[in-house]
Amino acid sequence: MKYSSIFLSAAAGLLCMMTTSCADELDISPDGSLTMEDVISDPVKVSGLLGSCYKYIPQKGYSYVDWETLLVALTDDAYASADGVGGTPVNIMYGGRHSTSYHPVRDSGGMSSIESSFNGLQWTRYWGQVFMCNQFLDIIDNAAVNSEEERARFKAEARLLRAFFYSELVQYFGKLPILDKLTSFEDDFSGYTRRPVKEVVDFIIADCDYAINTPELPWRITTEAEAMRVTKALAWAIKSRMSLFAASPLFCEGQNYWEWAYTVNKDAVKALESNGYGLFKTCTDPTTFGTGKGAAYRQITVANHKYSAAPDDRETIWQHSSGEANHWQWHIGYIGNGEANTAFCGTCPTQELVDAYDMTDGTPLLDLTKPYLDEQHLNPNYTASALKANGGLYDPARPYDNRDPRMDAMVMHHGTSFRWDGKNVKVAALSVDGDPTKDGKHCPTLDTSNRQKSRTGYYACKFLAPNVDGMVKNFYSYNYTGSNPAKTKWKFYRMAEIYLNLAEAACEAGHPVEAAEAASETRRRVGMPDFTSGTPNLKYRIRNERRVELVWEENRYFDLRRWQNPDGDLRECRYLTGMRPIRYSNPTRIEYVRYQINTNPRGGTANRDLLLPLSTAEASRMEAVTGESWQNPGW
Repeated sequence: MKYSSIFLSAAAGLLCMMTTSCADELDISPDGSLTMEDVISDPVKVSGLLGSCYKYIPQKGYSYVDWETLLVALTDDAYASADGVGGTPVNIMYGGRHSTSYHPVRDSGGMSSIESSFNGLQWTRYWGQVFMCNQFLDIIDNAAVNSEEERARFKAEARLLRAFFYSELVQYFGKLPILDKLTSFEDDFSGYTRRPVKEVVDFIIADCDYAINTPELPWRITTEAEAMRVTKALAWAIKSRMSLFAASPLFCEGQNYWEWAYTVNKDAVKALESNGYGLFKTCTDPTTFGTGKGAAYRQITVANHKYSAAPDDRETIWQHSSGEANHWQWHIGYIGNGEANTAFCGTCPTQELVDAYDMTDGTPLLDLTKPYLDEQHLNPNYTASALKANGGLYDPARPYDNRDPRMDAMVMHHGTSFRWDGKNVKVAALSVDGDPTKDGKHCPTLDTSNRQKSRTGYYACKFLAPNVDGMVKNFYSYNYTGSNPAKTKWKFYRMAEIYLNLAEAACEAGHPVEAAEAASETRRRVGMPDFTSGTPNLKYRIRNERRVELVWEENRYFDLRRWQNPDGDLRECRYLTGMRPIRYSNPTRIEYVRYQINTNPRGGTANRDLLLPLSTAEASRMEAVTGESWQNPGW
């Protein structure tokens, strides 16, 4: 039987490109017609066809519907203020009303028509991009180009872009068919099958290796005009990340691939370091970011990478381009309620995230093998040596003192200072005697219909520069100029992740010395003590290091899933907590009271939620074509 339902959107994408969607790149005749012969005979149009392979690179951050950081809001790091507002993506997910017919992560777009054209619809859009890459690879050997060097680079770019879109599909859907050549409506798809993730990752890595071994592909983009063009460094980053997915419990099918993943990541770190990549360790803007231990970390997550042959920022591997397709921050990421000209407070950090930050002497606050003694997380399992009563640094009356500097670079809590409307303001999350009528203007709310206040008692500030006025500067963040500030661009990959990928793979493969050394790289930047091969519970400490270093960068959404066995679930995300500071009028003292945000288990945490579903129609069509099930487990 011949049928190509899975690739209908891909073919439609090509048809659209051949008529109107690439008008900026292609010189299209007045009647909108253009043949492939017209394209391949003109170097400009060939370049435009390659440009179409870059389409649908996703937007991140606050570009989702209603300004929610959607993937972050579905982890234990965050709780979204729109949970009680019917029809919003988080309301649907938290209520467990997502389905194969409509899944907010798969189907919702952005908060504007521009962002909606980039976000969501991962299955159809990303297969469309695989089709476009295969289309380009099918014609490039016989196409007109300006030079053979250009042809070689174009070919490497197309293969690397195919690897990128495949990597995105793997993260969301798991097993995939392998398409290494152009398909058409006349092809026989009856023999297609979803292949094991390791086989798919091997295919991805083969494309990456082709790019790495192409001399004409550069290691680094050095001019703004080429922003977001792919490089050898990106190829290594994709290899690094994908090797962890293939080796992780959810995807490995009972096989042990950790030694292989360790070798991939060891080679990745060596290759990247040898070609000028490394951590950004010294703050170059102390006026904005200060001189504290967390200054360089805060700057690398806020400042846009500036393209140069020898940039100050050697950490950024791949950053989104300029223009509308940017990750960006509005005031809702900074502060939610109580100040002039504010709206929704968006997604806010949980107490669980705050609990994840070590004490400055390197002691974890909680026992990471069992962080909580109850399912509702109201009884933290404190590490005895962390507590002040035992000579440690943690004082429940001053819970934000003596913590990893990355906490204040991420979390705004009671007493945190910020700049708003020409004034220095402090977060007032204080309740007097627990009386809601005496709450501070930023005090958390348990009212699910009030999306203008934090549900957790905290606000997020990782991607926002300190001391930059959130209102006066048009609500944008760092790198502003005049009345039209530049937007903070999303960093898809940075070297910090590659070191942590190596740390995880080395630990799982039984190389604790190298695991501890790799994980210590990110800790040294902020003045935290090193790990050693003898660090207790090293596996869990490395996982926690990923959490606090890469927080709000969407990694944890996928980490929590790939770490599960195929029969596992996301129970750590079902019940989450916030913190309410209460000042008692008699006697005068402040008590920090942990509270349960959701009394019913939050949705999106079942076994089926480890992977996204295919739509009902798509799964049914492919089952009819191939005779086997294409739907992910539980859907």
